Amino acid sequence: MAGIKNRIRRFRFDNGEMTQQALANRAKCTRQTIISLEAGKYVPSLILAFRIVRVFGCSLEDVFEFIE
Repeated sequence: MAGIKNRIRRFRFDNGEMTQQALANRAKCTRQTIISLEAGKYVPSLILAFRIVRVFGCSLEDVFEFIE
């Protein structure tokens, strides 16, 4: 089954142990959304994915991986 895997939790900790709430605030979403993303229960919209990677200053492929 195809899906999207992410490294959001790793990037949060690599960026000064950023809290889920801090990332949510900067990415303009809710903490619950970040929790669901990290648990693999939610696939972000393209807009949200871009907002998240901008917070970390990296590319989409650094944080998100397409799994076939």
